Amino acid sequence: MAADADMQNKTWLEVALNGPWGRKSQPGIPVGVAEIVAQGIECAREGAAIVHVHAYDEASGRQRDEADIYARIIEGIRSRVDCIVYPTIPLAAGGMSAAERFAAIEALGQRGLIEWAVVDPGSVNFDHFVYLNPNDHIRHGLALAAQYRFHPGYAIYEPGFVRLGAALAREAGALPQPVYRFMFSEGFDFGFPPAEYALEAYLRLLGDTAPGAPWMVAGLRVDVLPLIGAAVARGGHVRVGLEDAPFGSARSNVEWTRAARDGVERAGGALASAPEVRRALSRH
Repeated sequence: MAADADMQNKTWLEVALNGPWGRKSQPGIPVGVAEIVAQGIECAREGAAIVHVHAYDEASGRQRDEADIYARIIEGIRSRVDCIVYPTIPLAAGGMSAAERFAAIEALGQRGLIEWAVVDPGSVNFDHFVYLNPNDHIRHGLALAAQYRFHPGYAIYEPGFVRLGAALAREAGALPQPVYRFMFSEGFDFGFPPAEYALEAYLRLLGDTAPGAPWMVAGLRVDVLPLIGAAVARGGHVRVGLEDAPFGSARSNVEWTRAARDGVERAGGALASAPEVRRALSRH
């Protein structure tokens, strides 16, 4: 029993390697499959149990959400290290249907390559565009999660995302446990800044709507390292990386991973391995 408690109390560390930004905004991101794989492996060896990636077209430097590219990334990383590697989904642009948007996720599910996937439960205004997630898209993503047994990764940009995500998870029925990722920001004007009062507000809401659900601190254009102590003390988890970091970050993905690992250890925590993350999620 003591060993099980120790496993459940360990901190999960995720690294988000690139995001949709392109090198103009974030010069250090990996774009090609080989460099994404290499950075994912290096970050996993530094303590990241979870690696999140966006696939790119190497010639144009633009995001390209194709199952074959994601498969090469996932298989490339997991051939060298045991970690959870999961992809994103494209923006809902130009009238894209739910099936079109989740086509790569479904193909990866059919191949047995996916453990987690992005299913964001709500829409939000950023500074320069609206990030749309219509309800039929969310329900479609959750149906795929139930069918292919992957965990939905919920990016929580506003408090309403917690409530809607919890309600739709209950509606979906036999669904693998969603992971709630609280998205703070300094560079965008959505949601909350990275402050402890904001974390407390999210945790109170999560406790009311999805008690016991796993959660982590993360964000966009933000440094969440100062929140690590509060997250560890409250039983939460951490995501860092160049998708989330302030634009023009001087730190590399590996350096963000090391800084987060050091922050967890200074807070008295210990990092979970990928098998420990999987076992902890299986208990929910």
